[in-house]
Amino acid sequence: MTVEQARKEIQELTAKINYHNNLYYQQHRTEISDYEFDQLLEQLIKLEDQFPQLKADDSPSQRVGGTITKEFKTVAHRYPMLSLGNTYSRQELEDFDNRVAKGLEGEPYEYFCELKFDGVSISLIYENGVLARAVTRGDGVRGDDVTANVKTIRSIPLRITDNHAPKLFEVRGEVFMPKTVFEQLNKEREDIGEERYANARNTASGTLKMQDSSVVAQRRLDCYAYYLLGTDSIGTHEQGVHQLEKWNFNVSPTYKKCKNIREVLAYIAEWENKRDGLPLETDGVVIKVNRIDQQQRLGFTAKSPRWAIAYKYKAQSVSTRLNSITYQVGRTGAITPVAELEPVFLSGTTVKRASLHNANEIARLDLHIGDYVFVEKGGEIIPKVTGVDQAKRTDSTRPVTYIDRCPECNTKLIRVEGEAAHYCPNTNGCPPQIKGRIEHFIQRKAMDIDSLGFRTIEQLYDSGLVKSPADIYDLTLNDLLKLEGFKEKSARNVLNGIEQSKATPFESVLFAIGIRYVGKTVAEKLARYFKTIDNLAAATYEELLMAPEVGEKIALSIRQFFENPENQREIERLKKAGLQFTVSETEVKKESDVLANKSFVISGVFQNYERDQLKDIILKNGGRVLSSVSGKLDYLVAGENMGPSKREKAEKLGVTIISEKDFENLLKGKPATK
Repeated sequence: MTVEQARKEIQELTAKINYHNNLYYQQHRTEISDYEFDQLLEQLIKLEDQFPQLKADDSPSQRVGGTITKEFKTVAHRYPMLSLGNTYSRQELEDFDNRVAKGLEGEPYEYFCELKFDGVSISLIYENGVLARAVTRGDGVRGDDVTANVKTIRSIPLRITDNHAPKLFEVRGEVFMPKTVFEQLNKEREDIGEERYANARNTASGTLKMQDSSVVAQRRLDCYAYYLLGTDSIGTHEQGVHQLEKWNFNVSPTYKKCKNIREVLAYIAEWENKRDGLPLETDGVVIKVNRIDQQQRLGFTAKSPRWAIAYKYKAQSVSTRLNSITYQVGRTGAITPVAELEPVFLSGTTVKRASLHNANEIARLDLHIGDYVFVEKGGEIIPKVTGVDQAKRTDSTRPVTYIDRCPECNTKLIRVEGEAAHYCPNTNGCPPQIKGRIEHFIQRKAMDIDSLGFRTIEQLYDSGLVKSPADIYDLTLNDLLKLEGFKEKSARNVLNGIEQSKATPFESVLFAIGIRYVGKTVAEKLARYFKTIDNLAAATYEELLMAPEVGEKIALSIRQFFENPENQREIERLKKAGLQFTVSETEVKKESDVLANKSFVISGVFQNYERDQLKDIILKNGGRVLSSVSGKLDYLVAGENMGPSKREKAEKLGVTIISEKDFENLLKGKPATK
């Protein structure tokens, strides 16, 4: 393919991807499947890799991420991002209205109302129609440059296709994590034994500051735009919002222009309960004087504009009786206490249960059975207990004593130092853990045996047919026909699904076997790095730390898993059943022999590369990547935070230690500077 042919195909693919992206995020409809969309994106990325000179700053491939940011630069805001004055009071809103009327000396005015979203404020700067910079609020005067991460948010335009747009303008918005995404993320964390995130707002904030933008892309953040700055062509805030809509920004359709403070109060009342049905959390309403010239005349105080105010909804909280506490056992053995409540209506639903998180939270609240407790939804998907109504406590209540034995198998609980949760250590004998592991094993992201389900797993376990994932592959037609509700056709469907799962690639099998803290992404990177289950099982703690995404906690968990004789037997049974425990790799396409006959060990964190990227570069240029330092090693590529033991060993053996820049010099055929 010539450069011109590639240029034409890249332009066509870009136009198609942008069309379908706009259709999905702005018009809320689709014409192609997610798979077809991903295929278009994959074709574009391959072409851009082949012809890097044709990759544009606003290419849709930016949505996938991959940029590593070690330090986020501090950037001064062109327009200060001031905070708004807050009120919970109708009277204070009327006082605000009186101040506006006085400041405008009797001139007619109107308000523009928008819901106040519980996310992370962002400033988007466009130069010549292209997103040039994205900056967090910070202290209002300066914020952090998070451009690479923000480019992965698909609802934020990378380019504005309007020849009349100003050469330089700014858009303010709120980055958020949708409720459904947050709920799924917490489910995944629970699934691998990690503690659940507390709320979507803090999770979105933390995600925006992640170093690897490809991980940010996987988190599926969204953004509502609400404010246009830097253009003289608009006379009202409403016109600015409509312009953002024309430029295909994602604007929440919940706004309203109000003629007076009475209409503002009606808008606030309308959305107090309606907001529960929105895709994100909201905590109030922002009220702004609509005309820009009137905003300018009203001006600012030292901290906030005089032409705007935020009305905050009071946290929706109710009081109800705590009848008891039940304890749930998860797949990893983690114990979760749950408050069993006298049913009470809260935020549109009847609440019977609420999260208590762990023993520390129960102690902090000083809970007694029989107490009247306050329950809130707030930023939580699941209601939580926030306090005790001490005025209603009676002598009949009794303090909560946290259990010390598993409620399912009576094994004494343990508590790992530095962790809040209690655990049941009886991994191979505790029914909820066993059933949880089997359910995890068959799920879509793992072995994808969709013909099996929770109820079938329950029956198989209770009948003694399946006590571990490997038992699934020993099932016969007669076994399944013994189960309630199974006929020959449904039984054969299950057996076909089990047989088809044997072709599932190694990275999914590795996720399926359920090593604690090893989620889908970590499993994929471990599979690519170690190639086979045997290599992974034989890896030392130090060798595991060299793998991408692996820290001390994950490395220790992997070692403990493979040292367990029960797990060793399970892996052998799964091998005999025919599951894939080796990465199926295509041959590496060689680019040069500049590193021929040279061996490398990669350790630490790097400014411009991930470790697996460095590994690919070495292989493509004729080099070899080793897992440990020895006297035969040519180079130790040392990044930040490299373990001291590797450096000491390399120095002792006389191995050349090189930096990231030294490595780049080697790639150019120059000698390393060291």
